[in-house]
Amino acid sequence: MFELLDGYVIDIKPTHIVLLVGGVGYLIYASDPYRFTIDNDKTIRVYVYQAVSDSAILLYGFHDMADKQIFEKLIAVSGIGPKSALAILAGNDRDGLISAVKNKDVKFLTKFPGVGKKTAQQIILDLQDKLNDISVNGVVTQTASSTTKSRELADALSALQALGYGAKQIDGITSDLEMKSGLTTDEYLSLGLKLLTH
Repeated sequence: MFELLDGYVIDIKPTHIVLLVGGVGYLIYASDPYRFTIDNDKTIRVYVYQAVSDSAILLYGFHDMADKQIFEKLIAVSGIGPKSALAILAGNDRDGLISAVKNKDVKFLTKFPGVGKKTAQQIILDLQDKLNDISVNGVVTQTASSTTKSRELADALSALQALGYGAKQIDGITSDLEMKSGLTTDEYLSLGLKLLTH
């Protein structure tokens, strides 16, 4: 079982990154691939979770151990699969997630794709006392103004779709995102997730 990989990010897509390690390119699914940067000169560390099934062996990657721990706790909840867990983590808002679980905030949790009321209640029931050891950090979102649909914004919208959000939901926040300019894909994605989940 893999714990972590050190390598170079050589490709970034809305659903995953490709990490080059010792001449082998690993496809690693990530909650927010655009937090990574393609850089052939800089080695980075990606914490990974290996999921083995009858049909596939998949890797899921995280910036730090805390995100990996939350992911592992989430997929242990009945009704939560890896895709839903990644969507929940995509907002980079550990504070919000931990607070929602502790405060039994079903409404906050049901805003994530693939999470209905019953699943949200199950998350709260299963994780009520299991997130106390997780370090937290909030989301920092930068804003600017103008009205252009940049490549960064287009990539962020594709990433939201890959996370499971519907076209109608994404269309509902696109105009708000288009009013911002000069943001990175990661910043657009974080802002979009904030609009969708708050």
